[in-house]
Amino acid sequence: MRNVLLPRSLSELWDHLRAGSGAAVYAGGTDLLVKMRGGLVIPSLLICLERIEELKGVSEDLGAIRIGAGTTHAELLAHPVIRAHLPVLASALGTLGSPPIRNMGTIGGNICTASPAGDTLPPLHVLNAEVELLTKSGVRRMSVKDFITGPGKTCLQEEEILSAVWIGKPEGHNVHHFEKVGQRNALACAIASFAALLRISAEGIVEKASMAWGSVAPTILTCPEAEKTLVGERISLKRLREAAAIVRNTVRPISDVRADADYRRNVSGNLLLRLMEVQTPDDCARLNQLPA
Repeated sequence: MRNVLLPRSLSELWDHLRAGSGAAVYAGGTDLLVKMRGGLVIPSLLICLERIEELKGVSEDLGAIRIGAGTTHAELLAHPVIRAHLPVLASALGTLGSPPIRNMGTIGGNICTASPAGDTLPPLHVLNAEVELLTKSGVRRMSVKDFITGPGKTCLQEEEILSAVWIGKPEGHNVHHFEKVGQRNALACAIASFAALLRISAEGIVEKASMAWGSVAPTILTCPEAEKTLVGERISLKRLREAAAIVRNTVRPISDVRADADYRRNVSGNLLLRLMEVQTPDDCARLNQLPA
């Protein structure tokens, strides 16, 4: 048995962090508890953040959305601001785990776990999300892309927590798409995942594209060259195949118990071909059906 501390405020948390050398900080604990059960981590003390209200909730500020790191996946999936402005993130949340996992797990935990297969990470990359990092003495912000440095590795410093995620509202982007491939239709860890944020004109011309892939490199992978291939053109199978070939040459997948590297490489390109379903902005509603 290990002691579990449950601070109710940030001031209590700072006191616990100062005194708790070797402590593991968590919110939902859906990843941490699995690692503990497998003996992968053996913390001397557990500090749970779930009772700190300052770390929860969704708010809007000057065209940006602030998501408290302790907000659960289920709360975000149901939130009208997330569904209205960030459907690519909502789509990813709808595929994450199971209802019990979505009710326990938090967006901050999904980021700090820093798994290449983390479901929220490709959407957060295409949305240019920033993390808010808090200590007793101050706050700093940095992009999610820079925050995660490798599998299970982040820039989080000692006695520092991830307190919030900031996302600018992606005005003008009329295609929000997320899809992942797993070994089954639900409760699956991604073999490969794909997020895309596009702005398509009324004439069907791609004006802007941002894309990211998960589970095919040590961190979330972007491919600016593939994005440039689409911009200024209509969505066509020829153009998508050209971009897909670039992606297959860019990804750096590994082989593991879920899939081998060659399969992941092919899937990465094939996921891009899904955008063939988008011909005009009117098609976006059909492509981006949000989970209930």
